[in-house]
Order: sequence, then C-alpha cells, then structure tokens
Amino acid sequence: MPTLNPYLNFPGNTEEAFNFYKGIFGGDFVTLQRFSDIPGGAGAPAEHANGVMHVALKIGNNTLMGTDAIESMGHSVKPGNYASMSIEADSKEQADHIFNGLSTGASDIMAMQDQFWGAYWGALKDKYGIPWMVNYTYPKK
Repeated sequence: MPTLNPYLNFPGNTEEAFNFYKGIFGGDFVTLQRFSDIPGGAGAPAEHANGVMHVALKIGNNTLMGTDAIESMGHSVKPGNYASMSIEADSKEQADHIFNGLSTGASDIMAMQDQFWGAYWGALKDKYGIPWMVNYTYPKK
C-alpha cells in the first residue's frame, strides 16, 4: 500500500518551520538535506547552499515533508501552492503505474528517473492543477 505524505513549500524558512513543528509534535527528522548536498550544486545559488532541499519529520505513522522554494531556481510560494502531495510507492513498478495514471492531462512533468538520494522519483501537476511527487526509495544494501 503506498504512503501519502503532505509536502510543504516555504519561502526560505523551512528549517525554522520544521523545528517549530518538531517542538509541537515531537518525532525525529527522518531526512534533512541541504542544497549543498546536491552533487555539483545543480544550479543552487551559493547564498542558498545551507537552505533546506528536503526535510522529512516523522509524526506518528505519518511523515510531514518540506522544502525551501527558491525563486532563483524557478520556484515561488504563493497562496494555493504551499503544498504538494508526495506518494511513496512500494515498488518501482507501482511508482510507474501511479505516475503514468496521474500523467493523463498533466503539465509541468518531470519524468520518473533515478535520483542521487537513492530513489526513483518524478513530479507533475495533474489535470486538476494538484502538484504530485511520486517516489520509490530503493532498499539500502
């Protein structure tokens, strides 16, 4: 059964917000990756190197995720785009099935492909304008 996680976008204060949520809900950061962790920087401006590329906070059986949406990298935070749906598939095949289904009439498609963080990942905006990220994390060897 795939897992659905809310994914929040912030205008540069993700770490502050997630430390706030952690203080309320408890739990631990499952992941905290900075833009400086991207191999070769991948276009992240030097002033944002310490910014949060991805954070995941375990809250009970759920995971709240987030990122700094950096305008110079083509992102912006406006009312209505603070959140995306992030779905964690149980297999690469299931990830492809979900992504292909959501792709019907979709826009802003980033095709499913292997990522440096050890996952198979893609993103799109479905035909209703809802942003989705589909992820399958490869088992650790």
